[in-house]
Amino acid sequence: MIRVSDGEDGPTSRVWPVTRRFATPQPHVSGVKPPPIPADLVPEHVAIVMDGNGRWAKERGLPRNAGHAQGEFALFDVMEGAIELGIKAVTVYAFSTENWSRSPDEVRYLMGFNRDVVRRRRDEMNALGVRVRWAGRAPRLWKSVLKELRVAEEMTKDNDVLTLTMCINYGGRPELVDATKAIARLAAAGKINPEKIDEKTIAQHLYVPEFPDADLIWRTSGEQRLSNFLTWQSAYSEFVFTDVLWPDVDRRHLWAACDQYARRDRRYGGAQPNEVGANVVGEAVAE
Repeated sequence: MIRVSDGEDGPTSRVWPVTRRFATPQPHVSGVKPPPIPADLVPEHVAIVMDGNGRWAKERGLPRNAGHAQGEFALFDVMEGAIELGIKAVTVYAFSTENWSRSPDEVRYLMGFNRDVVRRRRDEMNALGVRVRWAGRAPRLWKSVLKELRVAEEMTKDNDVLTLTMCINYGGRPELVDATKAIARLAAAGKINPEKIDEKTIAQHLYVPEFPDADLIWRTSGEQRLSNFLTWQSAYSEFVFTDVLWPDVDRRHLWAACDQYARRDRRYGGAQPNEVGANVVGEAVAE
């Protein structure tokens, strides 16, 4: 049995060359344009649960990791579609704290895969004006993964077209636990008055303090749950669930999710519906 040491880089997974061979680059979607969503109704921050990789591979008789490899092409087409629509931030759930319970070989594959995606794609993201961020726990994360994330963060820190936050070794509850511990240490040291702790204090001690709340949480594959993703930042998020498996997704599915978002009345607990934008959005149009 292959064991994955906490925080240590293992050898490259033997599955990697096989699954890369099965991954087929998706052609960039052409001849379509985003739906005519008014700028003030476009979600500023879209958070994505990229679900369905394993089922996609199983349906095709392929190794499970082939679905993860194919999902890379979906991610970057969606990212370009987000830029086209004017979305300012996209956050993706790339590896959860619960994913450590998967088979050692799949964990090893996912660590190497995320590291290599960041390395392969950082120049492309930089050229597009994408700022890369990472959110998650450093303990257990492979050092080489963290290194590549830090390199990408430094390279793209001045970009402002789109912020892509990769949640790797991330969980919403662990994030709140870590924030609580940090605040408790400050209180114990006399640096903060416990009576002064409020929502702003907690937000300042999350993994990425300047992280905006998610306007839209979009999950693929038909599953309808949050799965410990952005627990704090999803308090007033809108949710859209798409039946398509993640490796089959392209920018048109993102646009359709944003179209649904734009048609909703976001009241934030208030009694008066927001009627702005009614009947002003439409389908993605083929040119």
